[in-house]
Amino acid sequence: MSSILTNTSSMVALQTLKGINANLMKTQDEISTGKSVASAKDNAAVWAISKVMEADVKGFKGISDSLSLGESTVAVARQAAETLTDLLTEVKGKIVAAQDDNVDRAKIQTDIVALRDQIATVVGAAQFNGLNLVDGSQSTVDVLASLDRQSDGSVTTSSISIAAQDLSIGGYAASNIFNASTGGTISTDGDSFVTTLDKAGGSDDLTIANGGTWAAGDQVSVAIGDKTATYTVTANDILAGSSTDDLVAVGLKNAIDGLGIAGISVDYDSGTPGQLVFTNDGSQDLTVTGQFKNAGAGGLGLLSTVDVSSAAGAAQALSNIEGLIQTGIDAAAAFGSSESRIAIQNTFVSKLSDALKAGIGSMVDADMEEASARLQALQVQQQLGVQSLSIANQAPQSILSLFR
Repeated sequence: MSSILTNTSSMVALQTLKGINANLMKTQDEISTGKSVASAKDNAAVWAISKVMEADVKGFKGISDSLSLGESTVAVARQAAETLTDLLTEVKGKIVAAQDDNVDRAKIQTDIVALRDQIATVVGAAQFNGLNLVDGSQSTVDVLASLDRQSDGSVTTSSISIAAQDLSIGGYAASNIFNASTGGTISTDGDSFVTTLDKAGGSDDLTIANGGTWAAGDQVSVAIGDKTATYTVTANDILAGSSTDDLVAVGLKNAIDGLGIAGISVDYDSGTPGQLVFTNDGSQDLTVTGQFKNAGAGGLGLLSTVDVSSAAGAAQALSNIEGLIQTGIDAAAAFGSSESRIAIQNTFVSKLSDALKAGIGSMVDADMEEASARLQALQVQQQLGVQSLSIANQAPQSILSLFR
């Protein structure tokens, strides 16, 4: 049956053409935007996931900037520690030269003071963006290192903790801690001693007395030959009067006994507060040196006590310089390890960001080759659809022939 009111063929052709035009518009949008999922309307689930991942990529960009800043800060500190180690090595050369009696120790001391001032200059200048990791102003510094998203959607951050190294010189106390009763030489600073124990029974008394002025963190060290024992005062040791002296003396005795030095014996004299009796029953003479370091002193604080103007001072300085050089080496090594770790993390974050971007692209980016082929096919379909609709619209015209 033919009808001039209802043209079924035209309606079918029209709906087909509308579908072709809709697909053609979507393909043109993909080509113009480069995305197959440009909005939540295109694919709500994929669009939501891509937006979360895009936010993470932005976060990792900030983390990469933080890591770069932290790496530069640690690099400055490492370079400073390496420079200080070189300068301390030069100081050691001067100290070794001062061991000879036929030298001008006063001039050598002048050179040492100049090197010490240069070390202080390096420590003060070793900052990046105002942050100094070697002057004792910091304990630890956290560098933002990662953005961690959990399966429940919660986000946390993690950091790389950098331990600062105190390589400052100032803040060293000159307290009368040590007193060697026989043969001991107290330094002019009053905080160190040098004595020699003759072999086969040579003895000396060492009194450790700081009264009620002890502070938690104070360190007392005694070097016997090439071995050093150190005791650090704890908060529990801080008692009234000479009681703390006794506790420190006993703690130091235990530390010396732990060295296992053949021939040396250290006895605690309970009759004299803080007194230790050193006896050398071995077959070789032993040099015994002592040093006090207060809790507020810098890591290179002993450098301020170096005075080679006398033979005793030169001997004490030689004992101290090795520890100072090791402090510089340890600091440089610690900074080097931290710098390497930050660099590795920065590289990982960069690669992770690239992987996230690739993942986002695989979800939302348009396949341009496919879109190009689809566009040409749809353009042909559109032309055919227009022709089909035109033919369908001409069908009612044939009814007129029935009325001629």
